[in-house]
Amino acid sequence: MTNSIDDIAEDAQAYFVIGSNTTENHPVIGMRLRQAVRRRGATLIVADPRDIPLTDVATLHLKQRPGTDIALLNGLMHVLISEGLYDKQYVAERTEGFEALEAVVCQYTPERVEDITGVPAEDVRKAARLLARNRPGALLYAMGITQHTSGHQNVMSCANLQMLLGNMGVSGGGVNPLRGQNNVQGACDMGCLVNFYPGYQKVIDEAAQKKFVEAWGKTGSTQVGLTVVEMINAAERGEIRGLFVLGENPAMTDPDVNHARHVLENMEFLVVQEILHSETTQYADVVLPGASFAEKDGTFTNTERRVQRVRQAVASPGEARMDWDILSELARRLQDKLGLSADAGPYAGWDYSSAEEIFTEVAALTPSYAGMDYVRIDQHGLQWPCPDAAHPGTTFLHKGTFSRGLGLLSPVEWLPPAEEPDAEYPLVLTTGRVLYHWHGGTMSRRAAGLNEIYPEPLVEINPVDARALKIKDGEMITVTSRRGTVTARAEVVDRPDPGVVFMTFHFQEAAANLLTIAALDPVAKIPEYKVCAVRVEAN
Repeated sequence: MTNSIDDIAEDAQAYFVIGSNTTENHPVIGMRLRQAVRRRGATLIVADPRDIPLTDVATLHLKQRPGTDIALLNGLMHVLISEGLYDKQYVAERTEGFEALEAVVCQYTPERVEDITGVPAEDVRKAARLLARNRPGALLYAMGITQHTSGHQNVMSCANLQMLLGNMGVSGGGVNPLRGQNNVQGACDMGCLVNFYPGYQKVIDEAAQKKFVEAWGKTGSTQVGLTVVEMINAAERGEIRGLFVLGENPAMTDPDVNHARHVLENMEFLVVQEILHSETTQYADVVLPGASFAEKDGTFTNTERRVQRVRQAVASPGEARMDWDILSELARRLQDKLGLSADAGPYAGWDYSSAEEIFTEVAALTPSYAGMDYVRIDQHGLQWPCPDAAHPGTTFLHKGTFSRGLGLLSPVEWLPPAEEPDAEYPLVLTTGRVLYHWHGGTMSRRAAGLNEIYPEPLVEINPVDARALKIKDGEMITVTSRRGTVTARAEVVDRPDPGVVFMTFHFQEAAANLLTIAALDPVAKIPEYKVCAVRVEAN
């Protein structure tokens, strides 16, 4: 997030939430948004293909068709520019590329946007005027924006809108991605991305390469690596013979999961490091027992870039160990097996004794963490960037200037999803979460109380489609895509529009990702979980 939870909750005059079922997927932030609307009258605009709980308190709900976000965002910017509502001083002083952006968005009249998105033209105008009138405004998004073949461009469009409104680099503004897992921000910060060293230092940058070679002796490849879906595809081609899966469940959460399971089953050597048995451990040659969050000592970095201490609350059962400890032990054993000395070779330097030692080493190599240590983050944490020991941390980014100097307004054209409905598969499937379960259900489906509240998978289908297909509320139905078939109970409800069905992906017995397509965003390489074509039939 460019901004902080507190400044968004307290200083924003307007909220534009797009691609985020905030109250169910990020309930703490969702609660703060509801409070801002109810207690101080903040304006809330929600753009989502479904009637989600947050729309109950929204000033305006823009119900776009799945996969049409860029057209909607361009339409909002068209209105801002054509009616002279954008922040002209901000654009002139702090951005570049306005003319190129204007040339593209001028083609997205509200009427054309209505044709593409299904959002009434007058609602497009109303939303743009509300955003212009109520500033500063915060834009919040989640995986409903990123999990598309145009996910990278979707994010660029969000940034374009906020710069046009002058909402970047101010308290109560910003472009704020809500992270989907408790330490996904920290994992990215530490270099768990295919194209970055820790601190978002590019692996293809020679200066960064030199720094890490001097520190570690060897950094592995200096080329951009493979993402999860790309690894699965490479394994199918025989280019990867072994796979180490750490805290992930690709046999349940990858798109086109039938394909992923086939590849895992035929993998020459598969190691899975987990806290509980999962769909993926069934294919493993070796399962290594990792420690849960409650058994760890170290740090997590949350969605607002706040680095916080995590302390071990309970002892790990059996032979379970912390992730870094297992990896260090593996590296040391490889050294011994290969007859390498402890202070030379590709596995040197793994003799860590604590998570704090690792944190100190990484902070020394990461400018955004350079001013942090365990003493400073002990009570309330610090938000990066925190470049030195006297720095208080950064509550919001881009104050006064952007990291590149001027903010770049980047024109983006809307493109349709990789797979659209046709005569054989006439409906659009979109997927997401519910409040009571989490991700692939490996943990939450083991909780009796949660299973009692939300015990089984449901397929939301609009009453119009249900009548046409002779489907009754509560009966079992079959959902089929070009990749697989699942059977689940129908929930006939008008939350999705006609032509759209919705499923969660928590349930192994009706895994929605058996249906989803593995088409990737060409830049970010994220799969298009949010749009695929299906047909639905009564059993």
